[in-house]
Amino acid sequence: MNEDEDGELAQERIRAVHRETGAGWDIVAGTGYMGDVESDIEFIRNGGCSLMAPELALLTDLESWCKRALHLQCSGGRDALSLWNLGAHEIIGVDISEPLIEYAKRKSDALRAPATWYCCDILDTPHHLDGTVDLVYTGRGALPWIMDIAQWADLVHRLLRPEGRVFVFEGHPLDGLWDLEADTLQFGPQNAGYFSVRPLASTGFPGSVVTRETGEGVDRPRMHERHWRPGVIMSHLVRTGMQLVHFDEYPDLFWDQFPNLPKATADRLPHTYALTMRKPAS
Repeated sequence: MNEDEDGELAQERIRAVHRETGAGWDIVAGTGYMGDVESDIEFIRNGGCSLMAPELALLTDLESWCKRALHLQCSGGRDALSLWNLGAHEIIGVDISEPLIEYAKRKSDALRAPATWYCCDILDTPHHLDGTVDLVYTGRGALPWIMDIAQWADLVHRLLRPEGRVFVFEGHPLDGLWDLEADTLQFGPQNAGYFSVRPLASTGFPGSVVTRETGEGVDRPRMHERHWRPGVIMSHLVRTGMQLVHFDEYPDLFWDQFPNLPKATADRLPHTYALTMRKPAS
């Protein structure tokens, strides 16, 4: 992605990359890797919550202040419906993958949950939602699929009502540096540097699933990742006028990317982080 491109051309390239990545997620959705709809329905019906411990410590008392929660890149809706179980009165989910949105709708229909789902590039989230959202949530493994974090920050700002909050819980970009198969911490020979801004083709999950399902042909969707440092995300939200509420880093892993690394070694580094920012009242 050439950031010096003409603006209109750059916008079309960004959306084209998002569409291709979305086509990859459509394939992954059909393989069973994204979980089972009926299992998720029972999980949510029984009061289940798929959010991790650091998230639960920060997303407290939703019933008292969160009338509308909007999950950007909501996948199959499990995390969004977990926010409903935590007390959010209404749920909205947005995702580019039609099969994943259909899974989410099947779940909320079965549960009679107050949820609405939109299938689109999140950058095209409908404008009638502007200024109506109490909580914008984006969770584990979402932001690397976004090619323009400045537009994402503008989107968050326009969706939130005054005093509304954005909550990010994401994988730490440091994890992109390490050799995932090693039993000690060492740099992966092909990995990008921490400050790299280049989009990269996904070689692990979920890109590996797409390759397995379609082969290496030229028509195979390429899934593109771009790892945003927390400081870059914060800076763009600050640019829109948002105010910092909370930032911290955690040793918690949200997937088992280091199968051979002793836990005591893994725990010496951050693998996730949480960010909360607030839109001012005026």
